[in-house]
Amino acid sequence: MTELIVNNITIKQIGLTESHLVVGLFNQYRMFYRQFSDIGMAKAFIDERLQHNESVIFVAIDLDTEKPAGFTQLYPKFSSAKLSKNWILNDLYVDEVYRKQGIGEKLIKTAMEFAKANGSTFVQLETAVDNYTAQHLYENIGFVKQANDEDFFLYKIVLNS
Repeated sequence: MTELIVNNITIKQIGLTESHLVVGLFNQYRMFYRQFSDIGMAKAFIDERLQHNESVIFVAIDLDTEKPAGFTQLYPKFSSAKLSKNWILNDLYVDEVYRKQGIGEKLIKTAMEFAKANGSTFVQLETAVDNYTAQHLYENIGFVKQANDEDFFLYKIVLNS
């Protein structure tokens, strides 16, 4: 598992036995996006992703307090045509107490290093149109806002509401 220590914050990849480190942060992340709080469901969701190797999660831990400060979760994205596996940075959350300290940037860069080390050619993400703080961070790191793809259209159908 990957581990990086900077300014008394350690960033490491977690496995199923360490899911408890991110469950509270994941619940807060969901509430940030106007979802209801449910620690049990948050734990079940995280545990299932890790148990089935469906995601990769990095957590930032404050070494002074041993408290989780933030996390990011990546999901694989496969392309049959390009025969490649890339990553979607789906979740990024830093506890309010730890914001404006560069932890989000460190989490993203750790995720990028992981993806690159595993042969990926890109990491993609989405954020809310009104999340200007996140947009600024992503653009400062080097993410480029994408226009509509010239070769493909994205379609979506709601199956359960």
